[in-house]
Amino acid sequence: MRFEKLTFENDQGDHLAARLDLPVDGQPIAYALFAHCFTCSKNLKAVANISRALNRQGIAVLRFDFTGLGESEGDFADTNFSSNIDDLVAAAVFLEEEYMAPSILVGHSLGGAAVLQAALQLDSVKAVATIGAPYDPQHVEHLFARSLDDIEAEGEATVSIGGRPFTVKQQFIDDLRSQRAKDNIANLRRALLVFHSPVDNTVGIENAALIFKAARHPKSFVSLDHADHLLSDAADSEYVGSLLAAWARKYIGVSQEDRKHLDPGDNQVVARLEGSGFRTEMLANGFSLIADEPVSVGGTNTGPNPYDFLGAGLAACTAMTLRMYADHKKWPLEAVEVRLTHKKIHAKDCEHCEQTDGKIDVIERELTLFGPLDEAQRQRIKEIADRCPVHRTLESKVEIFTELKD
Repeated sequence: MRFEKLTFENDQGDHLAARLDLPVDGQPIAYALFAHCFTCSKNLKAVANISRALNRQGIAVLRFDFTGLGESEGDFADTNFSSNIDDLVAAAVFLEEEYMAPSILVGHSLGGAAVLQAALQLDSVKAVATIGAPYDPQHVEHLFARSLDDIEAEGEATVSIGGRPFTVKQQFIDDLRSQRAKDNIANLRRALLVFHSPVDNTVGIENAALIFKAARHPKSFVSLDHADHLLSDAADSEYVGSLLAAWARKYIGVSQEDRKHLDPGDNQVVARLEGSGFRTEMLANGFSLIADEPVSVGGTNTGPNPYDFLGAGLAACTAMTLRMYADHKKWPLEAVEVRLTHKKIHAKDCEHCEQTDGKIDVIERELTLFGPLDEAQRQRIKEIADRCPVHRTLESKVEIFTELKD
């Protein structure tokens, strides 16, 4: 994942730590702003998985630590729900000034409740998504219910949330209780997507029902089945990310065509590999692809390997070439199926090869032609398969020039 580490100032002058996740080519078509869960941080694994899915659709994601959390400055004890909303607005202003105003807001848990309110202050936002969000921000009081008496008596108390100590002041409680969720959601006037698990033990599924009921169309709901509140299972966060990315593209006003070059000569294939392992994210003519290796050789098997892509290119080119030829001849070719097998063999074992020493690459291609073709037509189509441009490239001498870029 391509990213930049950033900081920006909130209204109080605190520097908030942020991370901007970018598409593999570094040229996003839109920006999303992500609000993490209560007392969490921008580095939650589930957030990374969701960001990666949005990146593959050309959407950059800014995720940051709220005041007093993670790597951000400030004192958490002096924050409240309203200050979280202010932080979100400050993040959006930063994006607008330095990159592009966000068109998508995504919030997890209390962050979901925050984006529902922040959206009302951001004209650029066209779509809002919540994940396991409470209907009313006051819902988080249950996390420190045993300390409420101490907070009211002393003005503050140290509470344990997720195994970590946090100081919660009376002003935090008062701010939660002053929120008017129903009116804010009803006035959202943006496309809304609600993700929630029916077995969420932290924020019950009834919250999703209330949010959905209060919102106006267009609105959608997706059940996360057996997912827990933090989307601990990578499969759950990846599922959320893939659906969110597909849904968001409908509302941000940018299509896949906007990422494509009309002139094939302008096209570049960009590949980027981060960290360990072999998983590689690629962009080819605006289309997002993933390459990997099998687990048996150290990969994670999340995509085809490079030779699979090579074979896929030849197979697709073969099918397209045969279609164009049959259409030109007005022959009744209804469909064509191309199957390829690639292997390396000793040259001495190849009966039809000129090379006699070392190993060579052999690609076996099998064609299945559908339609009422006569035998002469079938044989001619077989001959045309060898005229596929990719076939000719593979059989010709190819020069590859490599240079280092700063």
